[in-house]
Amino acid sequence: MAARTKKAAMLMTILLVMLTAACSSNNNAPGNKTTSEPQNTASGGSEATPAAKPVEITWWNFPNFQALDGEVGKYEKEMIAAFNQKHPEIKVNLEMITFDGGPEKLNVAIASNSAPDVIYDAPGRVIDWGKKGLLAPLDDMIPQDVRSDIPDAFWKQSMVGDKTVMYPINTAPFMMAVNKTVFEKIGALDLLPLDRKDRVWSFDEYKAALQAVKEKAPDVIPSVFFAKSQAGDQGTRAYIANLGLSSFLKDDLSAIAINTDQAGAALDWIAQAQKDKLVISGSAALAASDVNDLFLQGKVAFSINYSAVLKAQNSTLKKAEFEEALLPFPTLDGSAPKLEPYLGGMAIFNNGDDAKIAAAKTFIDFVANDEVYGKKNLIQTGGLSVRNSVTGLYDDEEYAYSELARQFITAPPTIADGYAEIRTYWFPALQSVLLGQQTGKEALDSFAKSADEAIAKAKAQLK
Repeated sequence: MAARTKKAAMLMTILLVMLTAACSSNNNAPGNKTTSEPQNTASGGSEATPAAKPVEITWWNFPNFQALDGEVGKYEKEMIAAFNQKHPEIKVNLEMITFDGGPEKLNVAIASNSAPDVIYDAPGRVIDWGKKGLLAPLDDMIPQDVRSDIPDAFWKQSMVGDKTVMYPINTAPFMMAVNKTVFEKIGALDLLPLDRKDRVWSFDEYKAALQAVKEKAPDVIPSVFFAKSQAGDQGTRAYIANLGLSSFLKDDLSAIAINTDQAGAALDWIAQAQKDKLVISGSAALAASDVNDLFLQGKVAFSINYSAVLKAQNSTLKKAEFEEALLPFPTLDGSAPKLEPYLGGMAIFNNGDDAKIAAAKTFIDFVANDEVYGKKNLIQTGGLSVRNSVTGLYDDEEYAYSELARQFITAPPTIADGYAEIRTYWFPALQSVLLGQQTGKEALDSFAKSADEAIAKAKAQLK
């Protein structure tokens, strides 16, 4: 009897062990989730689900976000720390680059196969890299609700063929800025179109404003121009195109359109305006950053290369107390202007490592869409959201105007085939006029010839 009882007890024990094993196996079956923490197996404990494999990526960033406490890159480090709270397995190495030296540094890195994994930049460079096959497609990280919430105009600037190579995040129309305080001091605020909802104004009205500054504020330079380097080329393009009622490119982006008589006359006026002290002298040797610094010092009344994004980024860089206002470029006859959009977004260089590409996508998704940092990042750029559903981020009159001015946005030339080469011909053409070597029309015709050849060559290479 005792033997029979002992045998029954043994059978019960075996059954309990089998049931426990079955339950354990079922809990780890596909489709079931576990909330238990991975256990340390170094001392011979039971095997557990392995933690995500650590990945290290490098992010190169222009100063796209406002400096925090006056320190460039401090905000980005804060963002990375917040990202690591959610993704401790992904290490992000940040390297800040400048708008002056950054483009060349990127070119060298690409040529030496040492490009960063992630870049926050604009279509001018990103699309060119995409056309050269240097970037990883991002389509698998863009759900349909996001794609339909962003206007087609922004997707056109973010895609090469049917592949998305840049994740669009922030935008703002490029336009002018005026030192409003200068006009208040000289009692000429009425010369600015600030009382008009759309702020649209004419070339004659603009010239009257410049003349008032020259006569009543002799220590202030009325306006600026620059032609030393490629940076800021969108400001000079739109300035001349609007003063001359022209477009930089044809609507289908197949050829240059700015070489008109009126645009040539506008360029001639700029050269003469230097001599008349309405535009800064020596502009052929000045870069966009040079004249921007003068504006921030309060020494210039008008900047021709501005946006809501730059307004925010410059807020901590001002060296003088003044209030600026955003204005569209004046047009020859006071008609609606054509503004190029600033578009900022993130791209991934395909460095041949799938794990890094996947990690970079996770990081981009956090920057753009995190429930806390998505909005916070937008505001820190000073830009507007590319999404139709995200508006009213700022309680500020100039940002409200910037949103209104989106109605004037036209397709930018940055998506044209051969754009990277086109822009290399632009500033030499401007310099030739500023230095008295060619008329405006001659320079624009010469530019158009070289640029059209670049477009044709690029199209042929893409076939």
